[in-house]
Amino acid sequence: MTDLYFLILTAINIFVLGFMCVLVHLNETLNPKQTKRFFATFLLIGTISILELITILVDGAPKGFRIVNILSNYLGFGLTPAVPMLLVYALKCPNGVKGSLRVAFIVELIYVLLLTISLFAKGLVFYVDETNHYFRESGFFIYTAVYYAGMLYLMYHSLEMARMFQNRGRELMYGLTAFLALGTLAQILIPTLHITWLCVTLIAILYYLYCNEIWNQLDGLTGLLSQKSYLNRTLNLRPEDRMLIVLDLDDFKHINDTYGHLAGDRCLKEIADCMKKVYSNYGNCYRIGGDEFCVLLKKPEKETVCKEKFFWMMQKRRESVYFLPQISYGSAKLLGQEGIADTKARADQRMYENKREHKMNKQTYRG
Repeated sequence: MTDLYFLILTAINIFVLGFMCVLVHLNETLNPKQTKRFFATFLLIGTISILELITILVDGAPKGFRIVNILSNYLGFGLTPAVPMLLVYALKCPNGVKGSLRVAFIVELIYVLLLTISLFAKGLVFYVDETNHYFRESGFFIYTAVYYAGMLYLMYHSLEMARMFQNRGRELMYGLTAFLALGTLAQILIPTLHITWLCVTLIAILYYLYCNEIWNQLDGLTGLLSQKSYLNRTLNLRPEDRMLIVLDLDDFKHINDTYGHLAGDRCLKEIADCMKKVYSNYGNCYRIGGDEFCVLLKKPEKETVCKEKFFWMMQKRRESVYFLPQISYGSAKLLGQEGIADTKARADQRMYENKREHKMNKQTYRG
């Protein structure tokens, strides 16, 4: 009866994973690398699920199936840490993730080495006796530790991604990790449940949906929230949205005409990076036009500090990116009796005044 239950559970799991592979293939918002990595993740989870099914079906079978039992357990245990590694690999993360992936890969190699020793030495992770019966051994905690370390590794990089994307949905990551941890704990305490990989499948799907939703809200070039996201947010302003800051590049057309559009793109990325580093803890940053940016600030009392830090960072960037243009700045508090259009008009007015000051100073300097 247990075999039938697990067979049905695995069949459902494989069907869902197959459906997700088709969905990933049809998704045009992912770049080709992300498509391949998510596809590989779902394929890997399906492979491990099938390996676990094999171990259930052959456990206690005639001795001739002992080698199948051993290899299925070995491969299933060995491939498990690769799931969070693949999910992290699918992220749009900074280059720093490459270093952590190398470390994770080294840990995986050490873990696989211990598993290999377990094939020949009773008392490590698992053992299949001469009568073809599987047993957890005293070193099973190694597998558990690596499994939970993989979850923490995934959560860490997920939170890093949330920080890059201005901490949107950060709390969801804690919920997903807790769900997987509890599902795994139930499996450890009650081995006959066999729900671990169903939980992993659900997490991978939710993770994919979460990432896809986040990416759909972003401007593809700068990684800031898009104009569409800005328009949707300003249709439903929240009490914490208390100030609007607008930023506009001076003479941006001159940058494109003189240094080329790649240089122009570099300018936009540099500005977006500084905005995220300065403002993301206090509000949401948007690219709302070609060279126009804005921030919905939650704490107006932080405006002066953030402004000074932002322009200081931009000045430091000009030491290496000499063609970075000046930036005109304007701000206005959101008042309860006026709409966002009126607030933006007041912020724009101050920004244009700042732009005129830049032009006057430039003319004075030339004179």
